[in-house]
Amino acid sequence: MPDPESSPPFPAETLANLYPTRTGPATPSLQASLKKRIAEEGPLAFPEFMAASLYDPQLGYYARETRQVGREGDFFTSVSVGPLFGEILARRFVRWWRETGSPNPWRITEIGAHDGTLATDILSTLEKLEPLAFSVVEYAIVEPLPLLHRAQRETLNRYTNVRFFSDPTELASTPLPGIVFGNEVLDALPFQVIEWKSGQWHECRVALDEAGAFRWDTAKPVEDEKSLEALSFLGADFPENYRTELRTNFAEFLSPLRDGLSTGLLIWPDYGFARPEYYHPDRVTGTLRTFSKHRAGEDPLKDPGEIDITAHVDFTALAEAAIGLGAEPVVFRTQGNWITHEARDWLISLEGQPDPAALRQFQSLTHPAQLGSRFHVLELSWKSPGAVLPAADFHRLALRACPRATGG
Repeated sequence: MPDPESSPPFPAETLANLYPTRTGPATPSLQASLKKRIAEEGPLAFPEFMAASLYDPQLGYYARETRQVGREGDFFTSVSVGPLFGEILARRFVRWWRETGSPNPWRITEIGAHDGTLATDILSTLEKLEPLAFSVVEYAIVEPLPLLHRAQRETLNRYTNVRFFSDPTELASTPLPGIVFGNEVLDALPFQVIEWKSGQWHECRVALDEAGAFRWDTAKPVEDEKSLEALSFLGADFPENYRTELRTNFAEFLSPLRDGLSTGLLIWPDYGFARPEYYHPDRVTGTLRTFSKHRAGEDPLKDPGEIDITAHVDFTALAEAAIGLGAEPVVFRTQGNWITHEARDWLISLEGQPDPAALRQFQSLTHPAQLGSRFHVLELSWKSPGAVLPAADFHRLALRACPRATGG
């Protein structure tokens, strides 16, 4: 979940559907476990390889420790910049709460909360900015990995209004008005790697070479209907051996989160593109990246469990999946534009008494040469009247269908 230039998602039924875990005695290493499986079963679909590499409950990358983020870790995120990012999110949440009649109770649900730092920044701002909203909010964190769960409890132990869930389906039993969000979560959602060969798409699966090392196997054409439907919108104007990524699990990810809302917003800051830019014929090697000690790589088969694996977000596919579930995209902006819009009152409050440290954070989050243009924010509305997707955002998202759009 890093900035590509420098927690896990969830399925509709159970976490095991997207992140299957294998029972049995402990293995010497994740590599040994994966090699044994491939030797016994044949080439492994890359989403399964990625899910094990990142989320195996004992040996996966995110299950090993909580120090991946920051100067001493493997990558930076907007949270690493400082507490301002959490403050701006809190201001957006409060604005929604006020505009919808100050619901009591309401819920903020965070996905991929890592060690709880962002939750702390949001809750501390909410407590100061709007005490009434703070007093009636439930802050829900969905976290299936025990190590991260323990870290979050320790970080947030002073707050009595925080609840922890291991599966998002648990929220559906008591849906509340509110906000669902996840910072740089979607880029870690497992994806297929595909390659254009001889006029059709082929899966890039993980196999073993003669020496027993991981290698790509591109012999199998893409055959499942969901993938073929998604790929049908891309056309056929690609050079031979063009390689990219495909996610068809956005709806599975969003569905249980939507079900936990009686009304509200789902907000997704992440790095990525709309479909035409994502699948531009000149982007011949896709967006897949690995990260370790702030060094980017492009080989996800090297050292599984020891490196982060990520790919950009196709925001068009995300928005269309949301529309298919009955939600509506209402905002699609660069992070720089989104933060500047939401920070207006904060910026005005600094007139005559500037805060140099906070302004440096603001510049890092919004400047086009830093995080401002590489990241986007997509807001999705669920049974929440009000904003309608501006026509300019509709066209930028290259949507094939949208319930409503305005000329603004």
